[in-house]
Amino acid sequence: MSARNRLLFFVTAWLIVLMPFLFWWNTWFGRQLPDTRITEYLKDDKHPRHIQHALVQIGERMGRHDAVVTRWYPELIRLAAHPVEEVRNTDAWVMGQDTSSAGFHETLLRMLQDSSEMVRGNAALSLVRFGDAAGRPQIVALLQPARILASAPGRVLDTDKVGTVIHQGGLIAKLEVGPATAEIRSPISGRIRTLSVAAGAAVTAGTEVAIVDPSDDQVWEALRALYLIGQPDDLPAIRPYERELPEVSSRVRQQALLTEKAIRDRSAHP
Repeated sequence: MSARNRLLFFVTAWLIVLMPFLFWWNTWFGRQLPDTRITEYLKDDKHPRHIQHALVQIGERMGRHDAVVTRWYPELIRLAAHPVEEVRNTDAWVMGQDTSSAGFHETLLRMLQDSSEMVRGNAALSLVRFGDAAGRPQIVALLQPARILASAPGRVLDTDKVGTVIHQGGLIAKLEVGPATAEIRSPISGRIRTLSVAAGAAVTAGTEVAIVDPSDDQVWEALRALYLIGQPDDLPAIRPYERELPEVSSRVRQQALLTEKAIRDRSAHP
């Protein structure tokens, strides 16, 4: 091997190692940020993941009762109206870490009307920390599978597979809509339970494309919240998770059983 080829080989190998590291370094929310960088990131609307990184860092410091973080509380309230769903979702979670802030409580109540199901759910879960059950309907909704509908008429180009684990925003199917291609994505993290269309099929707007079951973590958090604020009317949504089925984890099944018992005890002894 010539010296030039050896150099190209080592440079290529170095880049293969370096590029994934740089991607991880720039997207890992566990990387500690100095206060000046947190302030900068909270205002970086061009890079929503920077905002999320700062929010996660603030949330962790709130958990350690770091009084310095109160300087950023007005920014957290402002970000509740951010146009990017993932930012609002993280923001709703972070505001639940300090129940002494009346501003957070009022903001979370407004977020129950958010256009995103996940933001509404996170706001409702955070409100439980305030001792506020106003978001109970949104929490019960977190236990329900998501029906994925076609937003426009078109021809199905491709779909994912039944049983596939999918993240929030993950691709379910692609549609040919005239000269353009439209993507149908999942509003929640979970697993594809059913697919109602196949490649080549024609669909109209509103046609059911798939059903996605909520993720284990989402169900577990909802059940834990309903343990505290659930009502007898919520039991039909809880009971499917009490069954011994492969898709129901042991921790979810146990929590579902505990949640039903807590609801029955509250009903019997109000």
